[in-house]
Amino acid sequence: MYSETVQKLINQFERLPGIGHKTAVRLAFYILEAPKEVAEDMANALVMAKEKVKFCSKCFNITENDPCDICSNSNRDESVICVVENVKDVLAMEKTHEYKGYYHVLHGSISPMNNITAGDIKIKELLQRLSDDKIKEVILATNPTVEGEATAMYISRLIKPLGITVTRIAHGIPVGGDLEYTDEITLIKALEGRREM
Repeated sequence: MYSETVQKLINQFERLPGIGHKTAVRLAFYILEAPKEVAEDMANALVMAKEKVKFCSKCFNITENDPCDICSNSNRDESVICVVENVKDVLAMEKTHEYKGYYHVLHGSISPMNNITAGDIKIKELLQRLSDDKIKEVILATNPTVEGEATAMYISRLIKPLGITVTRIAHGIPVGGDLEYTDEITLIKALEGRREM
């Protein structure tokens, strides 16, 4: 239906997460119909991002400077590390402006169904960071999925013998949610995480 060159462009867009065939076609034709400078700017931004952006050697967040801006910020609480599954989770936590400690990005979660083991994510690197006597608490902020829960439990069992406090972020009913539309698992988690008022 399309020329070989156009089809290759569509195929490249289809490789992006969340992009189906129709959206890939729309993006390809946007590029084809835009001035050449738009395509060049996009290509340059992609190449520059791949060349300049790397993982922080301490927390494995993305950065252009090593260590990243968070790890090099001496005003943060060095006694706390928040463990998250991916870089986007760091951004979500930072948007709250409440958490003031450091992070550790696992780059995934344990998932036997997908052949992802503890050795495939950054757990060993987390344990190396915990040898520092300054760390008093590890907050496990993995996703409330089967894989996220399994990862949190696994990490918790490794850390507890070190004498470091291990906490888990609360899960429950979202603000503005109705009890009648809440699933049983969420209600159970909300009951387990209840606190005194």
